[in-house]
Amino acid sequence: MTAPTPPALLIAGHGTRDEAGAEAFRSFVRELGRRHPELPVAGGFIELSPPPLGEAVAELVERGVRRFAAVPLMLVSAGHAKGDIPAALAREKERHPGISYTYGRPLGPHPSLLRVLERRLGQALEGTGWDPAEVTVLLVGRGSTDPDANAEVHRAARLLWEGRGYAGVEPAFVSLAAPDVPSGLDRCARLGARRIVVLPYFLFTGILPDRVREQTRAWAEAHPEAEVRSADVIGPEPELLDLVWERYEEAAKGAVRMNCDACVYRIALPGFEDKVGLPQQPHFHPDDEGHDGHGHGHHHGHTHPHAH
Repeated sequence: MTAPTPPALLIAGHGTRDEAGAEAFRSFVRELGRRHPELPVAGGFIELSPPPLGEAVAELVERGVRRFAAVPLMLVSAGHAKGDIPAALAREKERHPGISYTYGRPLGPHPSLLRVLERRLGQALEGTGWDPAEVTVLLVGRGSTDPDANAEVHRAARLLWEGRGYAGVEPAFVSLAAPDVPSGLDRCARLGARRIVVLPYFLFTGILPDRVREQTRAWAEAHPEAEVRSADVIGPEPELLDLVWERYEEAAKGAVRMNCDACVYRIALPGFEDKVGLPQQPHFHPDDEGHDGHGHGHHHGHTHPHAH
């Protein structure tokens, strides 16, 4: 008796108007395909850049794929991962009768990614002679109107701090959530930090990581009493390739474990009580400089609104 054919791998990305960032995603998908020639691999974006997710699904269907596992190439579970991707996949299932899929979970904060972040910090400190015990790190996430997603950035900051010897790791956000980058740097300074590394919690380059770097530069110019360095994004590191494959295997085996303990769509969190049980609404992120409309869908068995 032959073993069943494993499902194909579909990678779902945010999308960006930054061509270098979009190409980094496409190159990452191609590298996954080279690593796993036994498996059809495709990738697409929810918005802003080609190819769209629907085109990636159509590509797999044209290659004879009937089953696939979708992995969101995202660090936190916010509006895209909770709503937009499930909605898009549900729409593709209607377009291509007979296909089936399982859905994986976002990537962070996985220990292997924390190791990459630590490496980026080390690179930023090269040549400074700074003692890590005197360095405060500002970890800057994308930012969301979803408190659970923002809390995941705080969790990543704490996990990055544990056992690594830095004076502290503070979280901040580049859009939609407080503290923003200048406020986060102000907080570091008020805590006594004089040597700060700003670390973008992003997979690839793009408009928002560029904004983090520019805001960091402007703050540093206005605060000459502090020494400030900027670190690089995570990038297409081997750890990221391995982690996406790990998420694929979880989804392919039906072993995905979603964290819904603080999901604003299930639990009445203070100030967000009106979101519980609302139907899906189209997503819009004001800092993405435009968006495409998406269909409706479900997040692991419950109807949720977008709240990115």
